[in-house]
Amino acid sequence: MSPFTLFHIDMATLNIQSPAFAHNGYIPAKYTCDAAGVNPPLTFSDIPEKAQTLALIIEDPDAPHGTFDHWLLWNIAPTNAIDENSAPGEQGLNSRQQSGYTGPCPPQGVHHYHFKLFALDLTLDLPGGVDKHTLLKAMDGHVIGTGELIGLYKRQ
Repeated sequence: MSPFTLFHIDMATLNIQSPAFAHNGYIPAKYTCDAAGVNPPLTFSDIPEKAQTLALIIEDPDAPHGTFDHWLLWNIAPTNAIDENSAPGEQGLNSRQQSGYTGPCPPQGVHHYHFKLFALDLTLDLPGGVDKHTLLKAMDGHVIGTGELIGLYKRQ
């Protein structure tokens, strides 16, 4: 992911799920370039009491030219959900150099989409529109919990 230390030694395991698809299950077309392209709903649990904020990174490591970032979202209140088609925090640049969510759109085959959730012990002092490297650098040493959900998608 990065050369940064990111994690605390006593890191918690967060639970991240979606009511729209199961872990290692197929993401419905509604959340992709083949339809509305809105972010799927997500639910969280086991968030540490010390968490000040959450951050979410959605990426596709199967992209032909290296990992494709679909969404960078941070300074999310420590909550139990992100609603469909919502952005409850600051948004960074995806790999299309746009701020916000971009849905899965693999050129061929089945791709794996990693929804990575981070609990942080601070509110990040970052403006919207930064890239993943800048986000990870700001998170360095402040991650107190992580969780991951993997969704699959293949264009019809």
